[in-house]
Formats: sequence, C-alpha cells, structure tokens
Amino acid sequence: MIKPQYNARSSADEVVEGHDLSGKNVIVTGANTGIGYQTARALASIGGVVTLACRNTEAAEQACQKIRQQHPEANVTAMHLDLSDLNSVSEFAKEYPQDTLSLLINNAGSSAPRLMTTAQGFERTVGVCHIGHFLLTELLMPKLLAAQPARVVMVSSESHRYPAKLDFKNLGKAQEPFKSMRAYGQAKLCNVLMADELQRRYGSQGLTACSVHPGALVTTDFGRESMLFRMAFWLASPFTKSPNQGAATTVYCALHEPASEIAGGYFSHCQQTRQTAEAKDPQVAARLWALSEQWVAEYV
Repeated sequence: MIKPQYNARSSADEVVEGHDLSGKNVIVTGANTGIGYQTARALASIGGVVTLACRNTEAAEQACQKIRQQHPEANVTAMHLDLSDLNSVSEFAKEYPQDTLSLLINNAGSSAPRLMTTAQGFERTVGVCHIGHFLLTELLMPKLLAAQPARVVMVSSESHRYPAKLDFKNLGKAQEPFKSMRAYGQAKLCNVLMADELQRRYGSQGLTACSVHPGALVTTDFGRESMLFRMAFWLASPFTKSPNQGAATTVYCALHEPASEIAGGYFSHCQQTRQTAEAKDPQVAARLWALSEQWVAEYV
C-alpha cells in the first residue's frame, strides 16, 4: 500500500510540484472545462506537450489560451474529438501528429438525463464514457507502447458500485425504460474494468493503467445535459471539491513513481482504495473487452 502523501483536499497544483514532463506527449479528453481542464493545465505547467481533445473545438481553443495566460511556456493544442461518434474518434487518432504518447487521460464523461443515442446507435452514456474511450485507446495503443513507458488513466467514479453487476444483456443498448443513474453506474464500472484489463494485457509491454474517482459532486459542468444534475452540483458545491482538487487524483496517478504502485489500482483522494468484486473480476473484464472489440471492429 502506498504511504499517503496527499488527501481529499489536495490540489492538482500541489501534486505536480517537483515533477517534470518536458517533452512528454499527453492527451486529456474533455479538457475544455472542469476536472479535465485542471488536469490538462497542471500537466502542461510542468512541461507536458498537452492535447485538449474536446467535442467543442472553440471551447478547447479558449481553454488553451487560458492555460497559456496562466503558464506562458505551456505547450497546449486543441483537437476535435466527439466520443459519441466513432468516426470522429477514428479521425482524431489518424490526425494526432505525435509519434509517441506518454499519457492518455480518458477523462470525458456524459450522463444523459433521458434516453439518447450516439451516432452509431449506442446508449449515449455508455457510448461516450466507455465505447468511445475504448476505441480511442485501441487506436492510440501503438503510440502508447512506443513511448516506453506510458500510462492510461481512466476517470471513473464511486458510481461504479451500482448496479453491482455489469448487465451484458442490455449494456450499450438504447432502449426503454431508461434509468440515467443506472446507465452512468454501468459506464463507470466499464471504466474500472477497462483499466484492469489494459494492465493485464499490456503491463508487460511498458504500459501502466489505473482508474480513479475524482471526488463526489466535484463542481464542474458535468451535468450540463440535465437541470437536475446542475441543481445538485450547485447545492452541494460549498461542501465538495473544486475542479483543481478534483483533478488531483488523476494527476497523482499520471505522475506517481514507481508506476508499479498504481498499476491496475483504483484511486480516490490520491490514495488506493477498494473497488467492487465485479470491478476486479478478470473474467468480467475479459468479457467486456471482447464485446467492446465487436462494437468497434469496423473502426480499428
């Protein structure tokens, strides 16, 4: 077990102190605002060559400008990535200009308030949080393995605990009745399982993968698609983390050495914590991986 150095109130700026990412290529999905923005900013502040991969390119460009204002030497770039469209994911991977990739932060999320679908007809929450990120990681794997070493950090949630089991029969299907929180819990469970399976499959090739919980109801625009979510965030904001604090665990897992201490782990408040039995079941993870490969086969 890692000796705690940071806690629930630690910020991303505290975590990056003393670290140097000069020349290391980094991608952060959903980085134009909230936790993703603070993650990208913090990693850029210590020399990372950071790409903000976002659906709203204009907002991403504005985020880059804001980062440069705070950190004049920052090397940041905006690129279009719509995780709800596998064609966009494929195009992003083709256009990403770097030969190697040291850090892939799969941060972007979605929690549809009603039944919504991706461009390929998947239920949107699972489609964005898991399927889009799965394809992105698969397509970028050659560049990750070329970096030697490299890391993938999956931003999950304590919501991965409910429902307790992954519903393979209905996973990713756009069907009624639709329950928003159930879909979100399934998507976040997929994130943890994907990190574990990445570690099993590629750990011997220089890749380290883990998953994180950024903090309960971190103040961000995550709930932009739901008035209920926005209201809940606003009411809880005096008692929750700031986005800078919410990014701390992601940044911690991106930088902690030795990497072996975070490999395959699930982290909250910059400390390793327990995941559910389902989330750490290698048979469930392997089954999810096989299903995910079927979903994205024509785009690989």
